[in-house]
Formats: sequence, C-alpha cells, structure tokens
Amino acid sequence: MDAILPPKAPPPPEAAADLVAASARAAALIAAGAARRDLDRVIPHAEVDIVRAHALQAARVPAALGGPGAGFRDLAAIMINLAAADPNVAQSLQSHFFFMELLRLEGSEKHRTRLWRQVMGGAVFTNAIAERGRKTPATFATRLAREGEGWRLDGVKHYCTGSLVADAIYVLALDEAGRQMVAVVPINRPGVAVQDDWDGMGQRTTGSGTVRFDGVAVAAGDAFALMLWGRRRTHLSATAQLCHAAIDAGIARGALDDGLRHLRAMARAPAAGAPDVVSEDPYLLHAAGEFDVEARAAGAAIAHAAEALEVAAAVAPDAPAYEEACVSASLAVAAAKAVATAAALRVSEGIFRMFGASATDRQLNLDRHWRNARTHTTHDPVAMKYRALGDFLVNGRPPSLTEKI
Repeated sequence: MDAILPPKAPPPPEAAADLVAASARAAALIAAGAARRDLDRVIPHAEVDIVRAHALQAARVPAALGGPGAGFRDLAAIMINLAAADPNVAQSLQSHFFFMELLRLEGSEKHRTRLWRQVMGGAVFTNAIAERGRKTPATFATRLAREGEGWRLDGVKHYCTGSLVADAIYVLALDEAGRQMVAVVPINRPGVAVQDDWDGMGQRTTGSGTVRFDGVAVAAGDAFALMLWGRRRTHLSATAQLCHAAIDAGIARGALDDGLRHLRAMARAPAAGAPDVVSEDPYLLHAAGEFDVEARAAGAAIAHAAEALEVAAAVAPDAPAYEEACVSASLAVAAAKAVATAAALRVSEGIFRMFGASATDRQLNLDRHWRNARTHTTHDPVAMKYRALGDFLVNGRPPSLTEKI
C-alpha cells in the first residue's frame, strides 16, 4: 500500500517551549492574505504549508519520538495564534490534533509510531466522521469489509473539515460485525473523492467538503477498532472542545487586531463632536479596552481548562481517577468555550462601534470576523455548556457521553 507522504519535508519540530513563538511567526505570514482569501474563497493550501514549515502539526508528537511533546496549554496558544491570523487554517487543523490524541488513547504502539512519524515528516490528517441524517456511529452507513488480507471501504461522509488541504483522512466506519473502526487512508488513494461543496457564510475556506469512498483499499495495519471513544468517558471530547474554544478566542483577538489597524489608519474620529485625533476619543478608547478584556478573559479561561485537560490526559485510562479527572477537564473546557464564544461574537460585532461607515467597505472585509464567529459557534450551542455546568453544580451530575462537553 502507498504511504502517507507529505508534499515536502519540513525541518524537525522545535522544542515545545519554542513552538508557540514559531506559531506567532507563522501566523504573521498567514494573516497577510486572510481577508482576500475570504473574499475570493481561496482554499489555504499555501498557508497549511506554512504550518508544516514551522512543524506546528507535530506539536503533540511525544518527545520520545523526537517531537516537541507540547502540552495542551501550548497547543491552545498555538491554535489561538493561528485562529487570530485565519480561523479557517486553525479549524482545518482541529481534527488533526483530535486524531493525534485518538491515536494516543486507542491506537496500538505500531499505529502510533508509524503515524506520528508521518506527522513529524509534515503529514496533516483530517476527519471523515459525520454522516448527514445519522447522529450516532451505530447507525452509520459507511462500511469497512474484509477483502483479501486488508479491507474495503465504502461510504459517504459530510463536513470533512480540512479535506482539501490534508494529506490523509481518518474515517469512522462499521465493520461486518458492527464494530466501530477507524480506517486511515491517503487523500489521493484511488476511490477517494473530495467534493468542495461547503457553502457556509463564514469559515468559507476550511475545505469542509463531502468525501466519498468507493471501494477504497485499506491495508490491514491501517485500521483499528475503537474500544473507548463513545463507550466510556475519556478526555477526547474535551480535547476537541479545547481546540474549538481556542479558535473562538483567536477570532476575538484577530477581530480586535484588525479593528485597531483600521482605527489607527483613520484620519479623524467618526462621531460628531469627538476629538479630531482618533487616539484621544474616550469612547473609542473605552471600546478598545472592553474588547481587549473580552479577548484576555477567553485566553485565560482556555489556559485554565488546558491545565485541567493536562491532568486528565496524564492519568491512565484504566485508573480509578481517570473518569473524575475527565469530568473536571470537560467542565473546565465547557466554561472556557462559553467565555470564548461570547468573546468571539461580541468583539467581532462590536468593532463596528469603533468606526463610521468606512468600516463596512467590502474590500476591508471586517465582517468576515463576525461571519466566522457566528458560523463556528453554531457547531456546539453554548447553551449546552451552561446547562451541563449548572447540572453538575446543582445536582452533581456529570455531562452525558452523548454531549459535546
């Protein structure tokens, strides 16, 4: 079977302590064309190559394999930096980092070693999980059937975020016995067809297409059964939600940064009777300070949640303390997601209070921040977070396994 080969081999990953700084450098390059990419709907192939060139995709590869071994706090900071530059790029990587954790929890040592080394070489993975009209994996129509010494994969998956920029895709399917399986295939393998059919008003360039699998050959060693995910409490859901919260926090920070750049370029304050010098307008200064507080609060809540997630991930899944640690991490991440959701929506909409009609100039494309925030935050309704937190506080009841908490 063909290997999962990256388009080019980037330099070895930096140490975890340096990786956040590397993400800031990458973000500066990625931000340059973000507004124009959104206007013209240009899929960020070159920008994902920038991620590879800075080895950010390898952040969670363990130090034992030569990776940075970055913790969740560093991962969240990396995602915030990338999302502030372009949340489409950050969201394209969210499912990649989820897969890194899925491998850690469910994959064999052989799977982990081989696939993590591919990531060290620059490979980016994406997901093929969701099926339209089917909410639970037990009802999925995508099938993995034995064929010779390997498998045959058939089915259709929707909302495969990052499928247009990834090197490989991990597919959730059922085998002939009804077991939940993950199959890993290169995106260019015969029988894999990616459709660019995502048409959301925001997050327009995440490459979230439909992927069809028609008799795709899967090697015996490229599929494994899921024993934990969806069957018992793990830290996987909190991992995914931490990345989503970081994307929201990044949108808030990116909107404020863009707003400040526009503000500094203005010749005069927009309001009648305001000081001629924009930087002296007390209302604009108040708005800038308010939005900075919103973005800082989101970042702080995410950092706190990342620490709780780190504790959970460090406990062996078969240890008695694992479930309790996972509940604590999930609730901390839920709180962070609630704060980050509010920050993304308030700042991305509120920056227009800082300007006159000039801010609505289509070429500035400042509205992309709100469109991105509104689109991304609809994926996981924030009401679910508040309800889960309240239920635990009042009744001591942890979130159910079916909730995205």
